[in-house]
Amino acid sequence: MRKPILAGNWKMNKTVAEAAALVTAMREGLVAIPGVEKVLCPPFMAIPEVARLVAGTEIRVGAQDMYWEPSGAYTGEVSPVMVKEFCDYVIIGHSERREHFGETDATVNRKIKAAFAHGLTPIVCVGESLALRREGRTETWVSDQVKAALEGLSAEQVASLVIAYEPIWAIGTGLAATAEEAERVCGQVVRATVAELYGAAVAEAVRIQYGGSVKASNIAELMRQPNIDGALVGGASLSAEEFVAIVRYSAEAKGLA
Repeated sequence: MRKPILAGNWKMNKTVAEAAALVTAMREGLVAIPGVEKVLCPPFMAIPEVARLVAGTEIRVGAQDMYWEPSGAYTGEVSPVMVKEFCDYVIIGHSERREHFGETDATVNRKIKAAFAHGLTPIVCVGESLALRREGRTETWVSDQVKAALEGLSAEQVASLVIAYEPIWAIGTGLAATAEEAERVCGQVVRATVAELYGAAVAEAVRIQYGGSVKASNIAELMRQPNIDGALVGGASLSAEEFVAIVRYSAEAKGLA
């Protein structure tokens, strides 16, 4: 069975002191939950302190983005070499990066390749807008995003990465895809596209998360779906109690706790 992976994307929230307090509040609860991979993705400034606080536990740390060059005259950017010092994971292609900061399918692909080159595991985000959904273009849009993201990657690399299906219309809106809808896209679109490109074995190995208004109240139903292997959690990951509950209910839904 694919190991479930729950990642908390804190976005641009929490000072270093606040991040330390949040990790301290959730650390014991997360460590006690078996069989589930837990990843915390704080802002860049807080990554070293979060990494220090979870050292020696199974909790992993991820960055929310990175540039593809290892060093150079790129003012304001953070390189994979810098990220690798503290992190195992890096979120790439989040819809907010695409919408607000000009991220494209081409830059997403370059960042994924750079992540692998430096021993980082990418969490690759795909998802459609409300307008695309209303136009009935969810399947083609998401499939095309997956194809563009994975271009030039080896089968081994694809099998090891994480794909997060995040419908843009559900991010931070309080609207979540139904479990059946999320399962359909994760299975019949995302996993099916990977199978088309790399074969059934790779498609069965790749882990697919759902993201978009994930809460303790809806995670169990999502995680009971066979093609949903975890969640990329936004606002709810800023509450220690809520995030621990999400991870616990996920483990229970998969029969691991």
